[in-house]
Amino acid sequence: MAKEMIPIGNILSAKDAGNIVSQYRKKQNLTQVELAGLAQTGTRFISELENGKATAQFDKVMHVLHLLGVDVLATERSV
Repeated sequence: MAKEMIPIGNILSAKDAGNIVSQYRKKQNLTQVELAGLAQTGTRFISELENGKATAQFDKVMHVLHLLGVDVLATERSV
């Protein structure tokens, strides 16, 4: 059985990704320190990610989103 995909918004910038991380971290009652521990990153990385730091490492961002239960799906824009 296929997993249901529920759209939560477009990610058009690092700030958009950060907002989603912050929203889902809080939804799961996690602190930045707790999320950093789960993701095996520093608290500073989580803070900078949530604040939209444009140079955050892509693989780490994807790992954090995965831990929070958020999948990223690329789609073609309609013209």
